Amino acid sequence: MRSVPERDAACAIAQAAAVVGDWWSLLLIRETARGHHRFDALQEEIGISRKVLTERLAHLVETGVLEKVPYQDRPVRHEYRLTESGRGLLPVLLSMQDWADRWVFGDGSLTGTADEASAEARRVADLTGERLPRLELPGHRDGTPVDPVAGGAATVLFCYPATGAPSPLPDNWSDIPGTIGCTLENRLFREAYGDFRAAGAEVHGVSTQRPDEQRVFAAQESIPFPLLSDVDLRLAAALRLPTFRAGQLLRLKRAVLVVDRDRVVRHARFPVTDIPAAVTEALALVRRLAEEG
Repeated sequence: MRSVPERDAACAIAQAAAVVGDWWSLLLIRETARGHHRFDALQEEIGISRKVLTERLAHLVETGVLEKVPYQDRPVRHEYRLTESGRGLLPVLLSMQDWADRWVFGDGSLTGTADEASAEARRVADLTGERLPRLELPGHRDGTPVDPVAGGAATVLFCYPATGAPSPLPDNWSDIPGTIGCTLENRLFREAYGDFRAAGAEVHGVSTQRPDEQRVFAAQESIPFPLLSDVDLRLAAALRLPTFRAGQLLRLKRAVLVVDRDRVVRHARFPVTDIPAAVTEALALVRRLAEEG
């Protein structure tokens, strides 16, 4: 938390680094995006001393990245939540994650998938048992914010990179491993949608395409379930979902999650190398959840 020298006073990069360039500050933004808002929870998640945590939280509140929200009166206690300014940093965090997955954990190859033993696969596997924080994403029908968790016995969230309608896909899209199959995946979930509903489950497709783009695709393909736009990367940040950059945009890598009515992730499949099998697997799980009540 250093001040910006006069020579860099007009440099936006330097000014941004002065606000969030500190290791602990970045991790605090990561954790609040993941749904950890209280002092003790933040300390436990990132292993920080109480003194340093107090200093960093005060700094992020002072700079408008976080806001203190009271959750208890006697005594007064506060939790820390991202402001609009703070949420604007989520694409920065996801860009850092994407860079590290490709260049630190990976060999630099551009890919829309990953190895079973990769750091990305381990992160997704570790989502099982985690709780999805409260958030909303624009739905394809009219852009109205929608909770990704529908509230039934289970919600299936299938994340996919992008469909080719209505906008053309980036050049050499089909050469990127893991990109092909988004339309097929939507069609397979469409065909099985009645079975998912019969099991008390809802289905939501998620991509980083805009709601208007998703709306055209949904109309063309008669998609009966909501397509949600994670264009602002709120869901990706909350779950640290794997992404890749193509056409100057971050795209979600293909993954399938099953979340129960308590917002707990009960199943997480990544990478998805066999799309029909992933749909069948998700249906079997929601049926089992329905039997459990």
